[in-house]
Amino acid sequence: MTSIDIDPELLAQAKLAAGTRTARETVELALRTLTAMRQQPVAVERIIAHRFEDEQIHAPTIDYPLPGE
Repeated sequence: MTSIDIDPELLAQAKLAAGTRTARETVELALRTLTAMRQQPVAVERIIAHRFEDEQIHAPTIDYPLPGE
């Protein structure tokens, strides 16, 4: 367990924005989001550098329904 001081107003705003109920949920979501955002440029660069076959580029896609649809 880690104990940190967090600005209560900032935490309240983050919880509202994220739709989380607890400080733990909010902080964990923030950490996961930050980590994913920092990893995105590396993933994009890998995709750009990859040579795709024509059948991969024109492969069929699956449309997943959005939440609430």
